[in-house]
Amino acid sequence: MIWLGVDLGDARVGLSKSDPELTFAHPIGNIQAYGDSFNAIEDVINVIEDNSVSRVVVGLPLQLDGSEGKSAKKARRWGANLAKRIKSLFDYGDWSLDFIPEIVFNDERLTTVTAHRQLLDADFSTKKHRPMVDQQSAVLILQSAIDDYRNACKNVKSDSQSNSIRKEAFNE
Repeated sequence: MIWLGVDLGDARVGLSKSDPELTFAHPIGNIQAYGDSFNAIEDVINVIEDNSVSRVVVGLPLQLDGSEGKSAKKARRWGANLAKRIKSLFDYGDWSLDFIPEIVFNDERLTTVTAHRQLLDADFSTKKHRPMVDQQSAVLILQSAIDDYRNACKNVKSDSQSNSIRKEAFNE
């Protein structure tokens, strides 16, 4: 199971992917967006197919108060367009995978600020790290989604173990 992280931008779309065990995210590059992230959809589709991606995690730029502004609405439209394009490829038999990946959104508040800070801490000059910020932001978006998923799985496992213990106690 491979997940893809996407940080949308008008200049570049940053990408990251997970390891198959969903332990960590790592950067895999940027796609030039030429002024609009919608221009990158076909290239993202190629990455999805090449890596057999089962879930695409798109960064959702919420306002600091948690509400959705113009940028978040654009991210949702981008995700809907990606899903529509993949579905049309699948329906026409032009999709190389035997499944359609799930497209989800993950809060990306302050990921760009954090990415800049991490790259500066790693001694990359501001000029040098500019192209790396988008993919590092994609790493943060994806890692957050992976961590949420793994924590949810732990809670389900913990709950089912508790239920088994309760059932055993009830039957005695």
